[in-house]
Amino acid sequence: MNLGIIFPLVIYLAFVFGAAIYAYVKRQKGGDFLSEYYVGNRSMTGFVLAMTTASTYASASSFIGGPGAAYKYGLGWVLLAMIQVPAVWLALGALGKKFALLSRETNALTINDLLLYRYKNKYLVWIACVALLIAFFAAMTVQFIGGARLLETTIGIPYTQALLIFALTVGIYTFIGGFRAVVLTDTIQGTVMILGTIVLLVGVIYQVGGVESAVKKLTEIDPSLVSPYGPNEMLDFQFMASFWILVCFGVVGLPHTAVRCMAFKDSKALHNGMLIGTIVLTIIMFGMHLAGALGRAIVPDLTVSDKVIPSLMLQVLPPIVAGIFLAAPMSAIMSTVDAQLIQSSSIFVKDLYLAAKPQAVQNQKRIGLISSIITLILTALLIFASLNPPDMIIWLNLFAFGGLEAAFLWVIVLGLYWDKANAYGAVSSMLVGLVSFILFTQFGIKLFGFNPIVPSLVFGLAAFLIGNKIGEKRHSKCGENDR
Repeated sequence: MNLGIIFPLVIYLAFVFGAAIYAYVKRQKGGDFLSEYYVGNRSMTGFVLAMTTASTYASASSFIGGPGAAYKYGLGWVLLAMIQVPAVWLALGALGKKFALLSRETNALTINDLLLYRYKNKYLVWIACVALLIAFFAAMTVQFIGGARLLETTIGIPYTQALLIFALTVGIYTFIGGFRAVVLTDTIQGTVMILGTIVLLVGVIYQVGGVESAVKKLTEIDPSLVSPYGPNEMLDFQFMASFWILVCFGVVGLPHTAVRCMAFKDSKALHNGMLIGTIVLTIIMFGMHLAGALGRAIVPDLTVSDKVIPSLMLQVLPPIVAGIFLAAPMSAIMSTVDAQLIQSSSIFVKDLYLAAKPQAVQNQKRIGLISSIITLILTALLIFASLNPPDMIIWLNLFAFGGLEAAFLWVIVLGLYWDKANAYGAVSSMLVGLVSFILFTQFGIKLFGFNPIVPSLVFGLAAFLIGNKIGEKRHSKCGENDR
């Protein structure tokens, strides 16, 4: 066990728990528990908004899985990863103002509150709850595996112990602090992520003797590692287009990103968040993926490519420095899983429990207790789900991304921007999009060489338009009958 790495990590975690306790004290001073716990009383500044959005997006896939893929497939994957850069700008720009206005007007605290207000259909909300819980569970499992792998490799403890440490840390501070703790820790984590990315990339380049030397060594290992198309020309047009839709355009349809648009302070905060968030994401995506690709020249024989970043940290950084910046990928993972834990808790409490028993909203203590218990139960279930990890977590993460986008993209976007959108169209789109994505993925079907997300979104859009037309006809018939 490397004490030089453990000591600074413990200090960092102490800061995280300090933020959680601050958020807890803030919540105890009064105000509405639900508004405070789930959207932090809508008080985020631009910097905090940027950090929490970028940190939530930059997950285990960005710090563990993505660099692992760059390690395996070479520099072409670095170029591919840069497709994600506009994600924060696009998500906040497309959803920000409309979501903020609508959520304040309706006092909405969750994505399902807005869906219910917009479409006036409880069945849509139920389907949304199921889709969210399935996708979030898969996504959070990825984060738990990534966090455990990180601790396992760097500290030198068994995977199961690493998993328990990570899970308890995230579960407890989310349980204590709620949304405010999440965005405060995201702000700390985002700052650490940027510094850690820069330090690690500089360390890798220095260790390998410069970029030119690294490229030469990669060419010797496998010439395809320096090709923009990767091994076996896998990074072709269809793959890149699919990836762009999955990790950039489709981000507009991610509910845990959308919730951030309900919690900022004002328009200035939104604009600053878009700018700063894009800069943060650029640094992280470029730095971590390039470090992963060049790292092949330093540690060429890894059997599990997802271990490249923790292995490089041990190899190129002194123990104390490695311990400090071990917090960077740990931050990325924690900031994603805490956001998803909060949203999963809100589904059970706000969308299901309070929908069935609206009078229970008066008992703030009971709601707080239920929210906390659900957070801890989810954490326990995720530990069990993460006990047997795959070799590459990026594919599991992209599956979770795709499921959420296939279900929610058109429902959110058309619901906001198309006045004639109705519940028939929304329910049809959600069911067709989600089912087609699962089936295409399960059976390995690639229409015209595209990832399942592309045809699933096309089918989802078609289903929305057809369902919407049916809904319009039914409404007009009901109107005629009423007359």
